[in-house]
Amino acid sequence: MSFSSGLPLGLVYVAIPDWMRSIGVDIKVVGLITLAQAPWSFKVLWAPLLDRFVPPFLGRRRGWAVIAQVALFALTLALAGIAGHPDSPWVIAGLALAIAFAAATQDIAVDAYAVDVLRPDEQGVAAGFRTASYLVAMRLAGAFAVTFAAWWSWPAVIAGIAVCYLGLVVTTSLSPKPDETAEPPRSLREAVWEPFVGFLSRPLALEILAFVLLYKLSDVMANALLRPFLHDMGYDQVARGALLGLVTWGCTAVGAVVGGILTTGLGVARSLWLCGIVQALSNIGYVAVALSPVNRPLMLAATGLETLTSGMGTGAFSVLLLRLTQKRFSATQYSLMSSLFALPRILAGPVAGFMVDAVGWVAYFWIAVAAGIPGLFFLRRFAPLGGGEPDLSVEAQVPGTPITTRVLATRGIAAGLGIFVLGAFFSACLTALKALRAVPAQPFDVATPLAALLRMETAGDGLRVLGLLIVGAAGGLFTAAVLAARRGRATASS
Repeated sequence: MSFSSGLPLGLVYVAIPDWMRSIGVDIKVVGLITLAQAPWSFKVLWAPLLDRFVPPFLGRRRGWAVIAQVALFALTLALAGIAGHPDSPWVIAGLALAIAFAAATQDIAVDAYAVDVLRPDEQGVAAGFRTASYLVAMRLAGAFAVTFAAWWSWPAVIAGIAVCYLGLVVTTSLSPKPDETAEPPRSLREAVWEPFVGFLSRPLALEILAFVLLYKLSDVMANALLRPFLHDMGYDQVARGALLGLVTWGCTAVGAVVGGILTTGLGVARSLWLCGIVQALSNIGYVAVALSPVNRPLMLAATGLETLTSGMGTGAFSVLLLRLTQKRFSATQYSLMSSLFALPRILAGPVAGFMVDAVGWVAYFWIAVAAGIPGLFFLRRFAPLGGGEPDLSVEAQVPGTPITTRVLATRGIAAGLGIFVLGAFFSACLTALKALRAVPAQPFDVATPLAALLRMETAGDGLRVLGLLIVGAAGGLFTAAVLAARRGRATASS
C-alpha cells in the first residue's frame, strides 16, 4: 500500500514537470503545473469524509483505498493516452491535479488503515518499511521514469505505472481486515469537530503538538537549501545531482528501516531520544563541508550521515504518530498530524534564505544543530529521558470553567497579534545581524529595519508582512481552538 502511495507523487512531482519542459513547454507554465501537488498539503480538509462514510465493500479503510487506486489507474491510463500528443499542457495539468487528489485520498485511507490494523509490536518494523517502500516507488515513477521515457516513450512508461495499480488493488483487497471495534462518527459535524477537540482536550496535547512541529526542525533546516549550499561551496552538477541523489535516497530508506526497527527493541521513547540527538548532531558534518575546500568524499559522507539519521528520526516518529491516533478518527487525526509534521518543511525555505543571508553558512548550520533542542525539550514533557514509554492516553481531561465567545475571540486575537509582533521582531533582528557582517560593519540596529518592514517600503517587505499575518492568524485560531477544547464554550450571559 505504501508503494502505491509513492507512485503518484513521483509522477506528479518529478516526471510530469520534466516531461513538460523537455517538449518545450514554457517554464512559467511548468511552474504553474507544479501546483498540482496541492492536494497532498490540504488532504486534511476532506479526511473527515473518509471517517464518516463507509464504502459498501471492504470496510472503511480498504474500501476507500481501492476506490482511490481504481481512480488512479483510470486517470493515469488517460494520461498515457494523450502522452503521445501533448497538444495542450493544461489538459495534462488537469489530469495531474486529478491524480494528485486521488493519490492524497489514497494516502488518507492507507495511513488510517495502518493505524487500525497494526499491533504495537508490528508498528516499528512496518513504519520503517512503509517509508522505504514509499521512497522506492517515488523514485521509480519519478527520476527513473524520466530515464525509461528516454529509452522507450512517455506513453509506454505512464501506461506501465497505470498497470501497477491493478496489482495493488488486488493486494489491498486481500490485505488483513482491521478490527472495526471503534464506531464511525454518526454525523459529518462529529467527524470534523471531534477529532480536533478530542485531541486538544487530552492531557499534554499542547506539548505533543509542539513536539510534532519541532522534532524534525534541525533536519528540515539542514535540507532546506542543501543544493544551493553545495553550489556556493563549489561542487559541480554531477556531485549535486546524480551522486548526491543516490546517496541521500539510499541512506534515507535505510535510516527509516533502522529507526522503525529501533522502536521495537528500545521502545518509542528511547528511540525518539536517540534519533533526535543524532539527527541534530549530524549537521556538524555540513559545518566541516563549509569550512573545507571542495572535497567530494567529505561532502558525500556528510550528506549520507545526515540523511541516514534523518531517516532514522522519520522511522521512529512514524511509530509515534501511529500510537497517537484514535482509531475512530484515524483518517482525520493522522492527516492533521502529518500535515503539522510537514509544515516546518514548507516554511523552512524562506526563513533559511534570510538566515543564511544574515549570518552565513557556518553559523547557519550551528543554529541548525541547536534547533534540535526545542523538540527534545517537549519530548521530555511526555517521555522523560531514561523513563518508560510515553503516556499517550486519549482520555479527555475534565473541562475547566466554560469560556464565552467574546473572551475566546479576544484571546485568539491577542495571541495572533503577539505572534505577528514576535515574527516582525525576529525578521528585523536578521536584517540587523546582516549589517554586522557588512564591510564596513554597521551597528546592531533593530528599530530601523523593523520600521521599514512595517511601512512595507519594498515588495519583499510586503510579502514578509503578509506571511507574518497568515502565521499570526493561524496561531490565533489555534489558541482559540485550544481554549474551546480545554474550557468549553459558554453563553454570553454566563
